Amino acid sequence: MMTVVREYDPSRDLAGVEDVERRCEVGPSGKLSLFTDLLGDPICRIRHSPSFLMLVAEMGREKKEIVGMIRGCIKTVTCGKKLDLNHKSQNDTVKPLYTKLAYVLGLRVSPSHRRQGVGFKLVKMMEAWFMQNGAEYSYIATENENQASVNLFTGKCGYSEFRKPSILVNPVYAHKINVSRRVTVIKLDPVDAESLYRLRFSTTEFFPRDIDSVLNNKLSLGTFVAVPRGSCYGSGSGSWPGSAKFLEYPPESWAVLSVWNCKDSFRLEVRGASLWRRVVAKTTRVVDKTLPFLKLPSIPSVFKPFGLHFMYGIGGEGPRAGKMVKSLCGHAHNLAKEGGCGVLATEVAGEEPLRRGIPHWKVLSCEEDLWCIKRLGEDYSDGALGDWTKSPPGVSIFVDPREF
Repeated sequence: MMTVVREYDPSRDLAGVEDVERRCEVGPSGKLSLFTDLLGDPICRIRHSPSFLMLVAEMGREKKEIVGMIRGCIKTVTCGKKLDLNHKSQNDTVKPLYTKLAYVLGLRVSPSHRRQGVGFKLVKMMEAWFMQNGAEYSYIATENENQASVNLFTGKCGYSEFRKPSILVNPVYAHKINVSRRVTVIKLDPVDAESLYRLRFSTTEFFPRDIDSVLNNKLSLGTFVAVPRGSCYGSGSGSWPGSAKFLEYPPESWAVLSVWNCKDSFRLEVRGASLWRRVVAKTTRVVDKTLPFLKLPSIPSVFKPFGLHFMYGIGGEGPRAGKMVKSLCGHAHNLAKEGGCGVLATEVAGEEPLRRGIPHWKVLSCEEDLWCIKRLGEDYSDGALGDWTKSPPGVSIFVDPREF
């Protein structure tokens, strides 16, 4: 039977798409599984991108049935860096090299229609749209253990393994985290935040050229800088001098991160937990709420739908930058607690030097996520970078919260 792939139409496809999502939500027997509730909006994870599309696969002659779907988006990101020969300075100055990058996510095929080429056709149709809109590369993120997904993309679709970042997840406790008294946390307005990121982090791999759109989005809860309390910026007197002046005369150590509210886009739920696990989790929460002064770690209520905040744009400099990041994570935890979230998450490069300052539970985290990439057209010029798919990994990446 012929499969027709077309653009998603919310007026007539929502029920069919949600039915496929439900049929795909069958976790392994006897194991914990994570499920996503898109809150009635199948494009919630791409709608904040500069350009996006959702496709559905349909089968049937008289009665049409949706049997699969795929989402994709396109943006311009940093793929490398080069010397700025026009910059008049004694020191070498680098500037970012940009490329148009596409992202594939949310590929679903109904269990009863797998191994019929539906997934492959959805990917190829999405890639055609990417190329029509000028994308030079396409990438996907998947779990190493998801062998079916890995085989489809690296085997049939021509993708290659590219980066292996870590997803770090920490529970949100019933008590507040004490932020070090040696640290002052400053909230930047979006203009200053944009300036800071462009001046210091624009050469980081995957940095979005439209960072201003990210920071001004309603889901972005703010950008926060941590500085030593004894420094001129952390004394409590005076105002923020502006990012350019701050970077010109920085304190010995500092750190920055931003927070994104995923809770208003989608919810997560852990299923497959035994009664014993549920009882233990509830007991830890009761103790934490009853005796908050003990600051005991507690397991959040993840066995029913819960929200999360995502930390992005994590960076810093100096010998105590890791401790500054830890203080910012404590501040972000308290924001997540106020927002009613169950967990706080981030994603960083495997070799990220600041990851030691990011509190996380190993049991909730993914030590090695897998990003696969593909060059979409051989007729593109290599330019100053060459073929990005063959470039070695850097110590840091910038993970766009719009795509988490």
